[in-house]
Amino acid sequence: MHHKPGRQEGGNGGLKALTATNKGRRALILGGSCELALTLAQSMIRTSLYPILTYRNNAGKDRIDQRLLPFADSYESRFLKLGDRESLDILFRDIEDNLDFLVDFANDDYESLVAAADDDRVDRYFHENLSFRAQVLKRAARAMLKKRRGRLIYVSSTAADRPNPGQGFYGACKLASEALYRSIGLELAKRGITSAIVRPGYVDAGRGIKYLSEKGDQLLEKIPTKRMIDCNEVVGTILFLTSEEARSINGTVVTIDGGLMSCK
Repeated sequence: MHHKPGRQEGGNGGLKALTATNKGRRALILGGSCELALTLAQSMIRTSLYPILTYRNNAGKDRIDQRLLPFADSYESRFLKLGDRESLDILFRDIEDNLDFLVDFANDDYESLVAAADDDRVDRYFHENLSFRAQVLKRAARAMLKKRRGRLIYVSSTAADRPNPGQGFYGACKLASEALYRSIGLELAKRGITSAIVRPGYVDAGRGIKYLSEKGDQLLEKIPTKRMIDCNEVVGTILFLTSEEARSINGTVVTIDGGLMSCK
């Protein structure tokens, strides 16, 4: 069954999910229909966290609900369109009093040589992926301040430091978004809110698979470990960053790339 994007329903749980016994450990996952986010949501549920995954269209919601079908009452899926203030207001209207974690995978794809880019597309890209992200962070931080406790995790990319040709705008947004997350963790740490940034290299999901199909052995040759990063390695790192043992990791970057960034 397809749902209109503006309809705010939980993943088969609806209002019943709001009374789940683990609702005190709630994690908002932006970009919830991507492979990494779905794998993370499954792991969170198994460790008694309650994920709230955002989607931007019906196809994204369907993908979430299909993958998480065995966990029908243990998650929610919520509409959020990057750049759309109304959808942001609706999202936080329901969760602003109970949010423990934010994990941010959200990012549009726009690959173009800088000198050949469309001006309007560039303006829109930075508004949706940077300016709007600052608004999301502001709302999430305010929700967490009510509990004087929270964790903000941004999933960046090694492209923030070493973009491939055509990734200039993607890399710029990633690097600027890292700065936002770093700053908010430093600003709010004394009030119980901390942040961390995860920088994966070439992961065996999403964009990584595309690059592997195009570059093959040439790509793997650049990585000292000679292999892609497993999706579960990234998810395991994020789960660790939500743990009590990781609370002193604040305002910094954790790189998962097999040593790629350490090479010349």
